[in-house]
Amino acid sequence: MKNGIPKFLVVMVLVGYVVWTMLEEDIKSTNTTSQTSVNQPSINQTSTQPMVNPWPFTDNSESDSVVTENLLATNIYVVFDGSGSMDVSACSGGQLKIDAAKKAVREFVESIPKNTNVGMLSFDLSGTKERVPLGAINYDQMSDVINKIRAGRDTPLSTAIDHAYIALTQQARKQLGYGDYHLLVVTDGGASNGFDPTQKLNQILVESPVVVHTIGFCIGKEHSLNQPGRTLYSTAQDYTSLREGLQSVLAEAPEFTISEFE
Repeated sequence: MKNGIPKFLVVMVLVGYVVWTMLEEDIKSTNTTSQTSVNQPSINQTSTQPMVNPWPFTDNSESDSVVTENLLATNIYVVFDGSGSMDVSACSGGQLKIDAAKKAVREFVESIPKNTNVGMLSFDLSGTKERVPLGAINYDQMSDVINKIRAGRDTPLSTAIDHAYIALTQQARKQLGYGDYHLLVVTDGGASNGFDPTQKLNQILVESPVVVHTIGFCIGKEHSLNQPGRTLYSTAQDYTSLREGLQSVLAEAPEFTISEFE
């Protein structure tokens, strides 16, 4: 080529342009694929996040656990405050709080349907201990236990509530999580030093379907057992109001049988 650009230079420029164009397309394709793999994981990708094991925290390792016949049973666990402060008549219509509570709880137990599981723990003059394990209701046994409660000593509310929650959780495993679960606390409120139930109560309300009922003698609005919208609270100003509060527990505990779901 005279007085112009040599042909081989033209060819080299054209080849270089084609090669650069191809490399640019490859770079764009690689970036797009990389971005997609970050934002949209493959459907075959296995998550490393652990599965949440919901209440009552059962797993396959509990192969030897007993499954109860009535999976839909209602369960009520009573925590009865028999502390020394219950041996006065304040907030109970002139009657000793312990006497009003014992009478009302006895009547409440007698009205519980036969197919309900009931348990009871009390802290009183004889100490803090489970008086009746959670199981099929035995009216005579419950009445005898209530009659023997004698006011005295401290108010270990957190310990009592923790024990009740463990018992309800164990029963829920036997029912495969089905049924209803109620924790009923009859108390005049003030926990002893080191036994504040706030932390345990909040744990129960967050991680389980257990319904917490409080029948309280003059418990203030700031008490952890009195949480509107979270716990069911009834004021026990006298025997009549105490009895009505206890009956409200049964109103929240529907009665079911397996046959109704077959």
